[in-house]
Amino acid sequence: MTAPPVRKFVTTTDEILIEVGRPVRVPVRRVAAAAVVANPWAGRGVLPDLAAEAAALAPVLAAELTRRLTGALGGPERVESFGKGAIVGLDGEIEHGAALIHTPYFGNIFRELVDGTSIIAFADDRAPAGASLAVPVWHKTENATRSHYQTVQVRVPDAPRPGEIVVVAAAAAGPRPNARIGDRRTDPRVTLKDVEYAR
Repeated sequence: MTAPPVRKFVTTTDEILIEVGRPVRVPVRRVAAAAVVANPWAGRGVLPDLAAEAAALAPVLAAELTRRLTGALGGPERVESFGKGAIVGLDGEIEHGAALIHTPYFGNIFRELVDGTSIIAFADDRAPAGASLAVPVWHKTENATRSHYQTVQVRVPDAPRPGEIVVVAAAAAGPRPNARIGDRRTDPRVTLKDVEYAR
């Protein structure tokens, strides 16, 4: 398989130790690995089928981004939640980003490499260079686990250029700092008639 035309990789890591002035119970490390890749469809009009390029590029990107992501977290077993994203440069369509992240060629590879089973949370957009993207992540096997709902911020100052796509894999090694709002599996049943302001 031909390697994708990647201009650069960017990996960002943050680790939250203090929240509102107090140490968190469990420090939370979040990582995003991004590839700035040439958009293979830019300038070619509205093509009827994006599958061939997606099949060639997306698995290579998924494997390399996951390798960088898990390396920054300390191994695939450290991934508790995951997400994916794409920012398409202005000469492309949002569908071009979707072709690289929303097909099995990317998602299934990413999921398998981190032993996940959940659908992967996602964000995508078309924007100029330097745009930021908040990539949502949730638990890799229990997507109803609300404690792991959070976002990982991604921004590459010089990308995407008009003919590029920034492709992102994101993960966190734990829940939000001091998560304490309960879990979807144990929530009470709430309808409009139960909520005063909605009447």
